[in-house]
Amino acid sequence: MLEDGTYAAWYSTPLDQGTGIVHVADGQIWGRDSLMTYHGSCRVDGDRFTATVSTKRHTDGRATVFGVEDELTLDIEGYSLGKIARYTATARQVPGMILHGTLILTEQQPPACAKQAQAFNPDKLPKLPKRSR
Repeated sequence: MLEDGTYAAWYSTPLDQGTGIVHVADGQIWGRDSLMTYHGSCRVDGDRFTATVSTKRHTDGRATVFGVEDELTLDIEGYSLGKIARYTATARQVPGMILHGTLILTEQQPPACAKQAQAFNPDKLPKLPKRSR
């Protein structure tokens, strides 16, 4: 089952590959990579999922992994086994090209402020060697 959470994403087409961050929660999916932001909806059915995602460029430069500069609409189908999901996607604007991808659920670390801070004690600092004059 595709769990709600934050995922590291890796994806490739015959033209290029890329990485990004994807968030899934309450039937919504969104994220970003070095070129695009993306958002859409997803549906989970057991270990299978589908999603429709719209992308929008946030940085000028190279073409997307589909080889185009334009905004894209992706139709995604995949399956999830534990913390790893695999999927394929097609872009409506680039018929016939298939993107293959992997999502890896990230482990959430407790916030740094959750650790109890020790009081500063200058007497515990290392002492410098004494210099002779």
